[in-house]
Amino acid sequence: MLKLANLQLGQKFTLMLLLVFLGGIIASSVALSSVLNYNAQTQLTTKALMLMETMNSVRDYTTNQVNPELVDRLSTEFLPETVPAYSAREVFETFRGNPIYADFFYKEATLNPTNLRDKADGFEAQLVEQFKQQSTTQETSGFRRTPAGDLYYIARPIKITKASCLECHSTPAAAPASMIERYGSSNGFGWNLDEIVGAQMISVPAEKVLKSARQSLLLILGIFVIAFSVAIVLVNLWLKRYVVRPLNRMALAAEAASMGDPGAEFTVNSKDEVGKLAEAFNRMQMSLQMAMQRLERYREGRRNSGDFTSK
Repeated sequence: MLKLANLQLGQKFTLMLLLVFLGGIIASSVALSSVLNYNAQTQLTTKALMLMETMNSVRDYTTNQVNPELVDRLSTEFLPETVPAYSAREVFETFRGNPIYADFFYKEATLNPTNLRDKADGFEAQLVEQFKQQSTTQETSGFRRTPAGDLYYIARPIKITKASCLECHSTPAAAPASMIERYGSSNGFGWNLDEIVGAQMISVPAEKVLKSARQSLLLILGIFVIAFSVAIVLVNLWLKRYVVRPLNRMALAAEAASMGDPGAEFTVNSKDEVGKLAEAFNRMQMSLQMAMQRLERYREGRRNSGDFTSK
């Protein structure tokens, strides 16, 4: 294995930057993944809540505008289109024809529905029970597993707030005969005023949330990689020009001075640490040259003194 001490200065610096980069990428990936997942959920939640409010508007329109116009006919005939839940479901299916909303699903999951297509499954039934136990909770969201894959859902409680709803859901005897003929008398009865009977839910495949987050994460990390790669190149160029090259020239000058070259000198115009090192080297070189000159004069004096004594 190559030892760190055997590496060049530029290589050591690059290795250090790479280690810092890898550590930063790992840490930022974890943090960014959490933030981007949250942002993706927030965006989908906003869109889902807008759809839910639209469905509530359809329900209110059906109850307050459509039903009064058909009150005489409804006294003898049951029309599914006048049921708010039915209208909302059908309108939402029209929404799903738009590619933007094709992956969204809408359901009024009910514990005891008239139409069994609205029957709450085990998970949905637990949500309804939670709404019953925590009456102050007006909304919940999260992920759930299904045979078709994981789903991200948003749910709100369905509460009976109008007595008119009980005309069809109190007892089979009070319900229109045509409704009994269509759905039977076993389901959708026994509801009470102010009772939470179900959960209004909009869901979307979890992969849609994760895919959006992954795309954003890859884009951001890609920008980081490109920016850091450019930074490494620029730092290495700067290091080579202002540190490595001056140090190499200084080493050559020091080697020449060690071989007895009195003219070995190194010049750097910068005022940074390399410039200070060059000034110190030149002072040392000057001091060494003066010392060599004094030594040479001392030797010359000794030789002259020896010649005079011999005479």
